[in-house]
Amino acid sequence: MSDHIVPPKVYVGIFLSLMVLTAATVAAAYVNLGAFNIVVALAIATLKATLVVLFFMHARYSPGRTQLVIICAVFWLAIMLALTLSDYVTRDQDVAANISVPQMLES
Repeated sequence: MSDHIVPPKVYVGIFLSLMVLTAATVAAAYVNLGAFNIVVALAIATLKATLVVLFFMHARYSPGRTQLVIICAVFWLAIMLALTLSDYVTRDQDVAANISVPQMLES
């Protein structure tokens, strides 16, 4: 089996990209975007995770079956997140706000 050899320039480029994205994450934390703060943070985190998986874990140069397993895992994660978020969105938010601390300790 022949391994794909990645030139050091690629690793330096990915490292610099990760540092820029980390700085973007920190900068985004200081900007008040309201409900979109979490969206921006998750988008940047997704980009960073994609770079790590593709280049540092060599998924970009892996055989098709390995890439298929990675795609299926990401799809499964998306299903789990969608189910979790649908449960969170349908919950009654006022119930937790109306319970005081002593009532919670008694039950």
